[in-house]
Amino acid sequence: MNIEGSIALVTGANRGLGRHFAQQLLERGASKVYATARRPETIDLEGVHALRLDVTDPASIEAAARVATDVTLLINNAGVSLGQDLVTGDLAQLRQEMETNFFGTLNVIRAFAPGLEGGAILNVLSRLSFLSFVGANGYAAAKAAAWSLTNGVRLELPGTLVTGLALSATDTDMMAGWDIPKNDPADVVRQALDGLEEGALEVLADEDTREARAALGLVMR
Repeated sequence: MNIEGSIALVTGANRGLGRHFAQQLLERGASKVYATARRPETIDLEGVHALRLDVTDPASIEAAARVATDVTLLINNAGVSLGQDLVTGDLAQLRQEMETNFFGTLNVIRAFAPGLEGGAILNVLSRLSFLSFVGANGYAAAKAAAWSLTNGVRLELPGTLVTGLALSATDTDMMAGWDIPKNDPADVVRQALDGLEEGALEVLADEDTREARAALGLVMR
């Protein structure tokens, strides 16, 4: 994937990893970057095309796809973690985690896939795609489903590079309440974009994630 000259769309681009993706794509020479969010007025980056896109709203996705018909690189970054466990957690919030992290990603891919032949998709996953964690088992289940989605879409779209980015705790709003070591989000995004340009199927952003992934013993193809 050659980022220079590409036309990218980033979901959840108003903050966190998404904002870093949009900024670094511009710095690497993307010819156009659609920065999307549920509230596009919150996007404050110069040089991007702000666009409304709510990954949990199919009508919003369809409307964005009608505007951004020239996308060659899709970054599925939007996600949510609501701190729910499976047995005792709030079922509505568990559904929201799955609707956002799995079905949201899938619906965006389905909307943009026809134009991505020869281009690329990058899905933001998590170390919890590969293991469970009490206090966030709902999120882990949704991200595990998103990992499986990534691998399945790769088989269904052989003309499109489909890359999964997995990371541990990273210094974004999602992890603001956790006093633990965290990745630098700018470094995570740099690794992800380097991986895309190298044709990587997976990008594992830190040692904890690499260890969790290696424990599964599966080879990507």
